[in-house]
Order: sequence, then C-alpha cells, then structure tokens
Amino acid sequence: MSQLRSFAYLVQFAFQQLALVVFALAALSLTGASIMAALGLWNWVSLDLQYAGAPVEDAGMYAQIALTVLAVGLCFFLPTNRRIMQLETSHRQFNVGMQDVARAYGAVHAADRAETFQMSSEFDSVRERLAYLRDHPDLSTLEPAVLEMAAQMSHVARDLADVYSDEKLARARSFLKQRQEEVELFNSRLNQAKGISTEMKHWLHEVELEESVAVAQLERLRDEMREIMPELGLERVVPTEAPANRRPDPTSIDNIVIDLPPKAAE
Repeated sequence: MSQLRSFAYLVQFAFQQLALVVFALAALSLTGASIMAALGLWNWVSLDLQYAGAPVEDAGMYAQIALTVLAVGLCFFLPTNRRIMQLETSHRQFNVGMQDVARAYGAVHAADRAETFQMSSEFDSVRERLAYLRDHPDLSTLEPAVLEMAAQMSHVARDLADVYSDEKLARARSFLKQRQEEVELFNSRLNQAKGISTEMKHWLHEVELEESVAVAQLERLRDEMREIMPELGLERVVPTEAPANRRPDPTSIDNIVIDLPPKAAE
C-alpha cells in the first residue's frame, strides 16, 4: 500500500507539473495571437454563433479575447498553486531527522547559555523555548514537532547550560589566559636565569684557567731563579740546623714573594 501511495503521489505530481506548463504555454500563445490580430498581423478566430435566431457578428474575436483573459488570469494563480504543491510535497516527505533536531537544539541551547530564558517551571520553560524557536529566522522552515522536541531537550539540559554559561566560560577563559601569561613570564625569567648561570660558569672556567696558567708560570720562574742565583753568588748554603735567632737571607730564592690573588696563592 505504501508503494502504491507513493506511485500515486508521483503521478499526481507529474500531471500537476504538466498542467502548469500547459496553462503557461496556452496563456502565452493566446496573448500573442490576440495582440497580433489586434495589430492586423493575424486573423481573428472565426466562429459561427447565433443568439435568439440572429447571427452574432465577430463572435470569434470575442471568444478569443475571453479565452486570452481567462488564460492570463489563471497564470496569476500558478505561483500560489506552486507554493501549495511545495507544502504538500514537504509534508509528505517530512521525517524527523537528527540533523534538524540537532540544529534547533544547538540554537536554543546557545540562547540558554546566554541566560535568555527565565522561567523555572517545566511548562513555562518549554513554552518559552518553543516561542524562541518559532521566532528564530533560521528555523522557520522546520516542522513544529522538531521545534517541540528541541525545546524539551533544552529544558532537560538547562542545568548543563547553567554550568557552561557564556559568563562562566568567559571567566574560565580569562583565568586560563592569565595563568598562561604567568607561565610564559616564568619561562622567560627561567631562561634568563639559565643564561646567567651558563655565563657565570664559563667566566669561572676562564678565571680558573688563567689562575692555573699564572701559577704554572710562577713555578717555572722560581725554577729558573734557583738555577740563576747560585751563578750570581746571591744564594748561600744554608746550614742544616740554623740558629733560631738567625735572620733569613733576603737574597735567597726561597724568600722571594710574589703577590698573587688568593686563589692563585693557594
């Protein structure tokens, strides 16, 4: 039965479209013929008609003009008939789809997050949401059943909309943005501290290297002085046990003191 009903609807739709085309062509043809006949470029339709036993003159012209006016008048009803056919087709093909419900629910849930609805009771809450959906410009073509279902779903999810309201989400985003800025500032200071630490380590390594070079040069200088001083007669042989009150010889190489930084002296 459903297949036969669908086939009948299809045949009806085809004949309706054919009738629209026939009416439009007939109106166009009659209008063109009447205009050409009025200008003398075409002959009027000849029609033998009698009224009360007397022949009617120019009956064909009157009949052609009447048919033309009737055809043109019917063309003004074609747009209305087309809209009615579209409504009938959409009503026959209507099916509650999840995409339409999701679209309507998304619109009403977004309005709920923006704290648009104030009613608390279930009946008033659903009615308020349903009125909002009916007035929505993008949802005017949806069926009332879809809008009612979306309104009921929005009422059930009102607690979720309150938790994730636009104001609370804005505060959360602001807080996270501040935390992110603080982390970025901390990372920049940490990188700066790492750079200073690396620079200080490199500087310390260079200072220690210079100190070790200076100590090595001092030891080599002392060795050279120990070799040169006996030849110059400036160093004498110190007894094995010198008297306690004996003053040290200032010319001895062991008494040469070179001032160095504390680290080098060690």
